[in-house]
Amino acid sequence: MAVDISGMMSENVMLIDAEYVDKVAFDLSVNFERMLERRIPKADLAHWLDCVALDGGIEPGNNEIQVIFLYDKKRKKLENFIPTDMENEIGGMAFKDNIGEFAMEAYPVAEDMTTKEDFYMEALKIIMYNEKTKCVMLLPDVEKYGMAVKDFLCKNRSKNKGKEVTLFAMEPQTGTGFGQQILGYSIMSALGISGKEIG
Repeated sequence: MAVDISGMMSENVMLIDAEYVDKVAFDLSVNFERMLERRIPKADLAHWLDCVALDGGIEPGNNEIQVIFLYDKKRKKLENFIPTDMENEIGGMAFKDNIGEFAMEAYPVAEDMTTKEDFYMEALKIIMYNEKTKCVMLLPDVEKYGMAVKDFLCKNRSKNKGKEVTLFAMEPQTGTGFGQQILGYSIMSALGISGKEIG
């Protein structure tokens, strides 16, 4: 792996494929603009991370949450979230609210050195093998390499009994060794789409 993420690992860790969640936000924005006949603003990144944390089983309090974004080196900005800039506005930044302190890290994936799948899987292994980590929230590109993620979690479920692992995807997933949440709900909330609007 091109970058070592194994330094200081928190009890609560999110591992996010930035391009994938950005694409989901775009698709939801387009679909709901047509459906609701109004403009959908960019998603509030901090609000979205709050929703992911809650969906991942973190109770409000004085929690430390490590947020690891993996992004394509050629695409340094999220197109459908605010803030957008991986290098200058997201990586190395932190914010604190009623859920806890979110420390954000952003690692570029250079395709001439590794693939996003290999980088994600290597990072996943580091997180899952770390004894300190208890709550893991995974947001991979399920369509491209979700099977590899699920296979790893299934094969290692006996070793990771002390960890609470949640896989976020747009559709229900088969497999063992993880809980799951629908990714679309948290992104819809961050886009300002309420349940009342969609009935």
